[in-house]
Amino acid sequence: MRKILILLVVLLVLGGGGGGAYYVFVMQPAQAAALKDGDTAHGEAKEGEEAEHAEGGGDAHGEKGKSEFVELDPLILPILDNSGVNQVVSLVIAIEVPGPSAKDKVKSMSPKLKDAYIQDMYGMLNEHAAMKGGVVQVAVIKERLNVITKDIMGKDTVKEVLLQVVQQRPI
Repeated sequence: MRKILILLVVLLVLGGGGGGAYYVFVMQPAQAAALKDGDTAHGEAKEGEEAEHAEGGGDAHGEKGKSEFVELDPLILPILDNSGVNQVVSLVIAIEVPGPSAKDKVKSMSPKLKDAYIQDMYGMLNEHAAMKGGVVQVAVIKERLNVITKDIMGKDTVKEVLLQVVQQRPI
């Protein structure tokens, strides 16, 4: 009786292992191949998506709601007072664009953007216009960066300037 029970448990374990291996190695690659070929369980949704693309639905760049992001190199700005540098502010900026062509345009213009950012932020931070109680006001900085970016790149090229990191360190 004991041998039969052990044999039954071994068969169940092997059967479960075999079934799992079949699912992972045979069924999933077959499903992935079917999806790659355009077969889906929801064929209607796939056809609807194709119809949208065929009609040219989407924004001015031919893509519907598909944003891309260009992350710029970090900006490091000193804040000066009467005795010299008293703080350093580091900014990591990402620019949201509507598509690949706008992304390429922003990448090619990134040196000009960074130059404009540094000039504006250097003066603004040193006049303490963006500081309140010694703390950088992120909303003020973000608004100014949006204005500068849209002036340089145009309103249709850039959706939004995003601040990824704002770090303030006293020296």
